[in-house]
Amino acid sequence: MAFITGAARGQGRSHAVRLAEEGADIIAVDIAADIASVRRFYPGATEADLAETVREVEALGRRIVATKADVRDYDALKHALDDGVAQLGHVDIVVANAAIWIFGKLAHEVDEEDWQDLIDVNLTGVWHTAKAAIPHLTGQGTGGSIIIISSTAGLKGTPYAVQYVTSKHAVIGLMRTLAVELAPQSIRVNTVNPTGVDTIMIQNEATWKLFLPDVEHPTREQVAEVFTPTNALPVPWVEPRDVSNAVLFLASDEARYITGTTLLVDAGYTIR
Repeated sequence: MAFITGAARGQGRSHAVRLAEEGADIIAVDIAADIASVRRFYPGATEADLAETVREVEALGRRIVATKADVRDYDALKHALDDGVAQLGHVDIVVANAAIWIFGKLAHEVDEEDWQDLIDVNLTGVWHTAKAAIPHLTGQGTGGSIIIISSTAGLKGTPYAVQYVTSKHAVIGLMRTLAVELAPQSIRVNTVNPTGVDTIMIQNEATWKLFLPDVEHPTREQVAEVFTPTNALPVPWVEPRDVSNAVLFLASDEARYITGTTLLVDAGYTIR
């Protein structure tokens, strides 16, 4: 069974569906609401989005327990996981996926609220996810896999996105520490580090204007031309399923001796 945060849409839904295709039941968590500091860039997921994840997982014949919960709220997150485990029996896979994207200012110009909101979701939320899940994993005594979704921004600096870059670097440090701490219990911990992924996080006009500031209303096609040269392979971005396939691999027995690693799904972005 897999516990997935940020599961209402985008990568999170893709991870849920991909793991369900291979036989996993799902505990899905999402805030399913706007966060004020993010709303000016792109809308938050909705309850309807979370319901669609439920529909797609159930269409595969798998069970799913879906709960509205904010990863910043440890008690709510723990309750959602505990309730899901009570219904589904156990947890083997943890995918700390929930994240937000706030950008557009130099480091010294970032608002306090923007900094705190992003760090609270992207870093503290990942720690909360692990903190809630680890007692289940260790108590079962059967090992497990924790997969944290980081980013190429966790490996390279990016201007105008200091809080995002900081959070994605930080979760790699968290992953490496957890990997050492949990190895004696055969619990593996890794990150997946994708380049840009074709989701609402980058497919919005605010992000497009960051890369095309002189275009009044940039289009997806225009921004694709700008994104493509940043990757070594001739693609502007990867699809959510490409990241989900990496998640599936790290969750599987084929990766049974892989821990403490950063798995790149970056179309060659980091070799540029």
